[in-house]
Amino acid sequence: MSDTWLVILLLAVATFAIRMCGALLGQRLPQQGSWARALKALPGSLIVALVSVSLLAGGPAEWVAGAIALVVATLTRNLVLTMAVGIGAIWLLRFYA
Repeated sequence: MSDTWLVILLLAVATFAIRMCGALLGQRLPQQGSWARALKALPGSLIVALVSVSLLAGGPAEWVAGAIALVVATLTRNLVLTMAVGIGAIWLLRFYA
């Protein structure tokens, strides 16, 4: 077996193992209590952390795009739409500014 196929096989096994570990550990996570509430809040916290770092490191275009996304989030309460509008706004502002 060539080195390339060996690497592909090992990466496939590693990918499968990571997914299986995630599925097995996911069944053991608490469904109620303070830990469950903290884990449910984690995705939103990560998004806020990523956006705040981008805003602090960015310039006026990032701040305007952030404000536009905040308005969309407040009006629609739709995460996917907010992200799409924010990404589109920053793309347009960077392209045309």
